[in-house]
Amino acid sequence: MPIYEFVCKCGEELSKLVKMDIKTTKCPSCGRRMKKVISSTSFILNGRNWAKDNYGLKKEQKKGVSKGEKRMGA
Repeated sequence: MPIYEFVCKCGEELSKLVKMDIKTTKCPSCGRRMKKVISSTSFILNGRNWAKDNYGLKKEQKKGVSKGEKRMGA
């Protein structure tokens, strides 16, 4: 189960370990329903080599040959 952040109208914020389908939780301060918010991630791609290998591209694209050129016999 992932950790999500919740915010209440009263200003209370908390992080809680819940199932993915849970959208709200009870505020510990006022008792209202807190709303799940999108928070920033700690996953960062930095450095100089992470994108050089063209990870995720198809084999034909890595070789520099497009599908159209391959069909035409070029």
